[in-house]
Amino acid sequence: MSKKHINAAEGVEEGDFPSELRYDLASKNWVVIASGRSKRPETFKEEKKTVNSSDPEDCPFCKDENYEHVVEVATEKGVIKPNKKLPEDWFVASIPNKFPAFIPDSKLDEKKENGLYKKMNAVGYHEVIISKNHNKSVGEMSVEEVRQIFNLYRSRYRDLKSKKNVNHISIFHNHGKEAGASIDHPHSQLATTPLVDVDLNSALESAKEYKNEKGNCLYCDMQGWELRKKERVVYENDDFLAVCPFASKVAFQTIVTPKKHYSNFEDISDKLLASLADAFQKTMKKIYKGVGNPPYNYYLHTAPCDGEDHDYYHWHWTILPKTSVFAGFELGAGIEISTIKPEIAAKHLKKI
Repeated sequence: MSKKHINAAEGVEEGDFPSELRYDLASKNWVVIASGRSKRPETFKEEKKTVNSSDPEDCPFCKDENYEHVVEVATEKGVIKPNKKLPEDWFVASIPNKFPAFIPDSKLDEKKENGLYKKMNAVGYHEVIISKNHNKSVGEMSVEEVRQIFNLYRSRYRDLKSKKNVNHISIFHNHGKEAGASIDHPHSQLATTPLVDVDLNSALESAKEYKNEKGNCLYCDMQGWELRKKERVVYENDDFLAVCPFASKVAFQTIVTPKKHYSNFEDISDKLLASLADAFQKTMKKIYKGVGNPPYNYYLHTAPCDGEDHDYYHWHWTILPKTSVFAGFELGAGIEISTIKPEIAAKHLKKI
């Protein structure tokens, strides 16, 4: 390590301090940027990954019988509800999950156990959103193909938000076994719940407090800072910004967010949807090429559909490459460790 010497007993003798604690304004959590343990950005690309290794002939998502109960399907012309047969030009389809975590029902049936514990039925909808091509991950897709995926996300969100006991809709995508994908075939999932998840609740509270105190949107202010500094910007177009956040949880974490203030993803116009597809596709392609097709998760954070006014919130997509495994410290302390500075990660991705 050049110009630095670290002694476990005595600390740092010279040079910049090799680790930082950074505060996430949205989650109000701290993360560790342990650049003293870091690798060059290029080494992430060289590491062996285990993604998309299965044979399409053994893939359940490549079998016709899975598409007997399609909810909606996206094509270049738009989203449609098919009859019994999928249209030939379909690219992505939503089907009910065969092993759902949440099941449609009209009753939550809340109960207490011995006056201490609370429980209720896991009521909701759980769908799998499957792209047609077995071997093409999001990082390899065209802008048009990504647009169709987001068009279906928007349509499913709009359809489900008014259903009973739907207060939160989670849309997420797991790529690679290390990221929790049990099937290699590219697919996303959508799950609705009567509860708003803890992570989003924390972000909502932070955004509301900031708006009450400063009079501004927390995310708009952070975004304005990033656009002025340009240190952590990965990609931008007229409407969207992709940035490695200041307090990144993992190496190469990237946020894709609208430049203007919008609270509800489902209200996005066709024009902005096309612009989002451009920003997301460019970002995923950079991660695919620059980090070597890593396992990853991405998910949506948007204002919940619980009937409340959350105009202080700013929706965005979070992309989390799986470049390390959480161990005892992360799980016990609840503080993530990233081994590369987001400024270095962004610089690496931006040039690709």
